[in-house]
Amino acid sequence: MRRFDEPWLTRDGAEVVAELAIEVPEHPALPALIEPDPLPLVRHPSDAPLVELAHPRVMVLGNYQAAGWEHSRPDTWLRAETLERLGHAVDSLPDRWGLCVFDAWRPLELQAELHAAAYGHPGLPPGFVSPPDPDPRTPPPHLTGGTVDCSLTIDDIPLGLGAGFDDFTDRARTDALEAEPGPNRDLRRLLFWTMRGAGFVVLDCEWWHFEYGTRRWAAITGNDPLFGPTIPDA
Repeated sequence: MRRFDEPWLTRDGAEVVAELAIEVPEHPALPALIEPDPLPLVRHPSDAPLVELAHPRVMVLGNYQAAGWEHSRPDTWLRAETLERLGHAVDSLPDRWGLCVFDAWRPLELQAELHAAAYGHPGLPPGFVSPPDPDPRTPPPHLTGGTVDCSLTIDDIPLGLGAGFDDFTDRARTDALEAEPGPNRDLRRLLFWTMRGAGFVVLDCEWWHFEYGTRRWAAITGNDPLFGPTIPDA
C-alpha cells in the first residue's frame, strides 16, 4: 500500500520570501472556519463541462502523477465555472505572484487508492481524504471537478506554506499558523483571501484544499450544490 511520501514539489514559503526580500501583501486574520455536513444533491446538477487546466499564471504540478500513484492521470481538469473562478483568483494577485495546483478533478479509482493509503494506518482522524462514495448524490469533492488543491507561487517558485501538500497533521489546518506571526502565516492569509474573493471555500483541516459548487461549498454558503460526479470527455 502506498504511503503519502511523495516530495513536496514546493519550497518553504518563509525561506523563499526571505531569500527574495519580498513583502507578503497584508490581509486580515482568518475568520472562524466551520466544517458542516456536506449537503446531498437533491436537484439536477450543472452540466458544465470539465476543462483542462491551462493559465499562464497557474503552474500545474501534478503531484500524484509525479509520485506514481496507479490511478493518477497526466492531465488536470476542473469544471469550466471553477476554472474561470480560479482565473479570477490568480489574476487578482500582484505581479510576480501566481498559483500552483497539486491536484484538481480526481477519478473515483484514485480517490479509493488515496483513501485506502491514508486510512490503512491507525490514528488519522476523519476529514482528510473523503471516502470513495459511488453514490451520485454524495460524491467526494474532487470527483465533481469543483475542487482544487493549490498554493501560491512567487517568481514561478511553488511555495509550501508551513506544511506540505498531504501533510496530515495539525500543521495542515488552515488556521494552524494564526498564533505564529511570520511569512507562512501571512502567505496562508493571502491564499485564503485570494481564493475566497473568487468564491471558493476552504477545507478547515487542509490549507491547500478549496471548493466551488460542491456539497461542502453549498453547506457553507447557503446555496444548493451545483456539481455532481463527472468525468472528462477526452
